[in-house]
Amino acid sequence: MIRSLRLPVDVDLAALRADLTAVAPNGWHPHFNTQYYSGDWSGIPLRGNPGIHVPLYTDPTRDDFADTAAMQRCVYVPRFLAGFECPVESVRFLKLARGATIREHRDFGLCFEQGVARLHVPVHTNTAVEFILDGEAQILGEGECWYLNFDLGHRLANRGDADRVHLIIDLRVNDWLAALFRRAAG
Repeated sequence: MIRSLRLPVDVDLAALRADLTAVAPNGWHPHFNTQYYSGDWSGIPLRGNPGIHVPLYTDPTRDDFADTAAMQRCVYVPRFLAGFECPVESVRFLKLARGATIREHRDFGLCFEQGVARLHVPVHTNTAVEFILDGEAQILGEGECWYLNFDLGHRLANRGDADRVHLIIDLRVNDWLAALFRRAAG
C-alpha cells in the first residue's frame, strides 16, 4: 500500500498561480461536505461531471468528465494535465482558508490500489498548515506534485496567516501512471 509519494513531475508554479488568478475572481464554492470542516474550505471546479448542480461534487457512479467554464480561462493547467498519459477525472483548486480545519475522515476507495490516484500540487501554503495522513504529518512544498492515499484517515488545519490553495487532480490508474509511481518510489 502506498501512503504518500512525491512524483517526479515538473510544475511551473508561476504559470499555475497565473491560472489561479484568472479563475479566482469568479468566486469560490463552499465544499459540499459541510459536516467535515469548520471555517472556509472551498474550491473552483475545473473538470467534473457535466450537469452536476453541486459545485465540487463528482458522482462516483459516473465516468464522464468534462472541462468547466473555469478551465477555459486557464492557460497552463490544460497543458500540465496533457502530460498525464492516463484518464483525467476531476480537477479543481481547493482552498483551506487561514483558521479553517478539516476533521478526521476517510474517502473510501480513493487510492492507487483501488484505481484512482488523487494528486495534490500546492499553489500557496505556509509552514503552519498541519496535514496529518494516517497519523503522520505530511509536508508538501509549493510546486511539488504529491500522491496521497485518502482511503486512509486524514485531517488538516491551517493555523497560518495565509490561505492554503492546492490544485487537486484525480487520475485513473493505468500502466503509464503505475510506471510513474514505480519510478518515484525508486
